[in-house]
Amino acid sequence: MTYYSFDNESNLVADEYFMSEALKEAQKALDLDEVPIGAVIVYKNRIIARGHNLSETLNDTTAHAEMQAFTAATNHIGGKYLQQCTLYVTLEPCVMCAGAAFWTQIGKIVYGARDEKRGYSIFNEAIIHPKTTIITGILEQRCAALIKGFFQKKR
Repeated sequence: MTYYSFDNESNLVADEYFMSEALKEAQKALDLDEVPIGAVIVYKNRIIARGHNLSETLNDTTAHAEMQAFTAATNHIGGKYLQQCTLYVTLEPCVMCAGAAFWTQIGKIVYGARDEKRGYSIFNEAIIHPKTTIITGILEQRCAALIKGFFQKKR
């Protein structure tokens, strides 16, 4: 696993653009009264898959944004491996989603906010495929604010 540092501004601009698209997916989840987490998968600078939490809607604990996006992306590509793709997700993946990312061999994961309670990195960073690049903190404040606001309203 490789952690990434920005070497030029164009990478940051692209990452912020795609994370803003993931935030649009998170808003769709919020509109359904789901935990507002969104994801997009990008291949050759094009979004090939989108997903948002549907756990309540589908009554399925595995219907996380990343899982929805992985399924859509592999269907789009016609294969189970996503080595040349990037997952943009508004919250650090949980252990389940990190494990699924491992099996897809996704090339890069970019996430916004860190999940200090259930994020994979708390448990074991080796869950991520060793060739996967990780970028953190993209639009972090916007991603975190959406989730925090959701849970504050629930209390």
